[in-house]
Amino acid sequence: MAPPADRAVLATWNMKGRLGLAKISFLGLSLISANASTPSLHLDQDTVGFANMTVFEYQNGIARVRRGESAKQKRYTRRCFVLCRTTMQFKKFARFDPHAPPLNDQDLAKRIRQVTRRAAWRDTLPQDERIVFPGYSNFRQMSTDRGFIVQRNIGYGWPTYWRLGNARTFFEPGIGYQEKTHQKLNTILGRGDLFVAFLTTLPHMRINHAVLVYAKEAGSAEVDHYLVYDPNHPEGPRQLSWSQRERSFEYQKDWDFVGGRLRVYQIYGMPLQ
Repeated sequence: MAPPADRAVLATWNMKGRLGLAKISFLGLSLISANASTPSLHLDQDTVGFANMTVFEYQNGIARVRRGESAKQKRYTRRCFVLCRTTMQFKKFARFDPHAPPLNDQDLAKRIRQVTRRAAWRDTLPQDERIVFPGYSNFRQMSTDRGFIVQRNIGYGWPTYWRLGNARTFFEPGIGYQEKTHQKLNTILGRGDLFVAFLTTLPHMRINHAVLVYAKEAGSAEVDHYLVYDPNHPEGPRQLSWSQRERSFEYQKDWDFVGGRLRVYQIYGMPLQ
């Protein structure tokens, strides 16, 4: 057995060691918390610079058939799923080099397709393995300046109506599935990933839409608030909420939605989803 003096020294070192480990653990938890609250996407840089336009006209969230000159205009429609998926793909698989000259239309189209042909649920590529887009600082700038080329090469809207994952809206309509979705949403955002959400009120047709959830805001114990990129509203973030009391999601009101409760389903998180 060690002498009393040595035992005192050992006790002091053990205490310091525990304090040191406690400090390291606290620092680690603080860093995790900081990362969890840091947006994984910057709306003004990483999203598309043009809007998905609606097929119908809306007044206070109520759809009406377009008539007159409005009905004759050529619009970029039915692409909310496509724009959310594309935004996630460019965030994970592309990088931008503003110091190099931009590509011509043909070469730019080829590179866009190289990004959008990679499954959105695949792991994020390291910077040196990403597809490079010269001449632009970010996706927002490129899609604003070369919008027609982007629109022509990121995919059609009609296939999204026939996705197998859409069947969940009929077979998993209950509160239990929504609670699991809420937990999954928090987990995904907590590790710095993105969550593409299918918003629906089926069988009612108040909303049938896709948005990209990219950050969780500071909220209360009763309500969780999330920031989303909405392809119909690229000018600024929108808000999705989860009510612990109601055990349901809500989406904010605007001209194209009456606001209130809806169901959320994750898409592009795995094959066939």
